[in-house]
Amino acid sequence: MSFFGEIIMVLAQVFNLVFTVYIYIVVARAILSWVNPDPYNPIVRFLHNATDPVLYRLRRLVPLQFGGVDLSPMVLLFALFFVQRFVTIVLQRLAYSL
Repeated sequence: MSFFGEIIMVLAQVFNLVFTVYIYIVVARAILSWVNPDPYNPIVRFLHNATDPVLYRLRRLVPLQFGGVDLSPMVLLFALFFVQRFVTIVLQRLAYSL
């Protein structure tokens, strides 16, 4: 593998790590929605600020509320898993071909 291949491989690993961290953030936000956390807690505010823009867009496109249960975090997780896997594989194959 060439120097550029190594750079692309590192880029794939960083991309994979960033997506994994964001997936954990979405899961934490979904778990916090089951309880009534303090809205002024810095961790709760961070989780809301990190996930609300994406979840609002998703809710606008596809309203996924059944009986008061919001399924948009689950759809977001499936989309994140798919994009993470697809982009990581594409970047790794590109790196090996160089």
